[in-house]
Amino acid sequence: MQIPHIPVLLDEVLESFKDTGDGYFVDCTLGYAGHSSEMLAKYENLQHIGIDRDEEALAFSKTRLEPFKDRSILYKGTFATVFPTLQEAPVMAVLADFGVSSLQLDKKERGFSFTSETLDMRMDASSEFSAYEVVNTYSKEKLEYIFDTYGEVRSYKKLAGAVIEARIEAPIKSAKVLAEIAKIVIPTGAKIHPATLMFQAIRIEVNNELGEIEGLLDALEKKHTKNEVLSLISFHSLEDRLVKNRFKKWAKACICEPQAMRCTCGKNHALGKAFSSKPVTASKEELKNNPRSRSAKMRSFRFSKNSDDYGN
Repeated sequence: MQIPHIPVLLDEVLESFKDTGDGYFVDCTLGYAGHSSEMLAKYENLQHIGIDRDEEALAFSKTRLEPFKDRSILYKGTFATVFPTLQEAPVMAVLADFGVSSLQLDKKERGFSFTSETLDMRMDASSEFSAYEVVNTYSKEKLEYIFDTYGEVRSYKKLAGAVIEARIEAPIKSAKVLAEIAKIVIPTGAKIHPATLMFQAIRIEVNNELGEIEGLLDALEKKHTKNEVLSLISFHSLEDRLVKNRFKKWAKACICEPQAMRCTCGKNHALGKAFSSKPVTASKEELKNNPRSRSAKMRSFRFSKNSDDYGN
């Protein structure tokens, strides 16, 4: 079968789980099973759970993982919704790759591409809410908010105004037309396409991507296993910041107020430790073979106690 997606940081992902004990490996963003197939092949002590909201990806992965069918189970849904409901135990390894898959980006009918004739951007094609609704129904203030907050677009007010003006003439029905609006407002010549950050912002809004990450982190904080390893791959600063800050919180032993004269909490509240203070990034070789890995950052964390050890 033709493999449509190159998994990022594959060697680094496999390395992060090298000391994982017997149990379940949960791939929260299964996609086209690039990471999962390699994990199952390398670590025979692990059972597998794959989660994805994309029906097309699940169908492809079911076929790809056929050699491991006795060790693998797949669930459809968002990881923030499915993960807290898992009954399989013990979970010893958790992976999430928050990037959009190459196939979703390359298939123009999915509406993620700058040249797409549709305006969609749904990771779950059965969802009713798409980029069309965001672009054509959101107020100027709401567009400004997502362009600024989720896209960190410098000219967010001007860009929102341009979208409003364009849709007054006629509804914006394609990503191609939307990308052209961005070109008018944002100068070309930078390393990225003028519409990149705007598309990122809209995609995050459509798929509640940051809310999903927060939901997964909340679930892991409440329920985890001693020596469980978590590796999360982000692709922009908003995602990485959420992960970095939560790992920092989990590694904090003392939870006393900063103004406290002395520690009274017992200084034993750390849930574990991050592998490193800095994220793992792609090697020169990977960057050459897969340019889309240039923004990938992976952070890993190992829990040192069970959640039950502190009353959760």
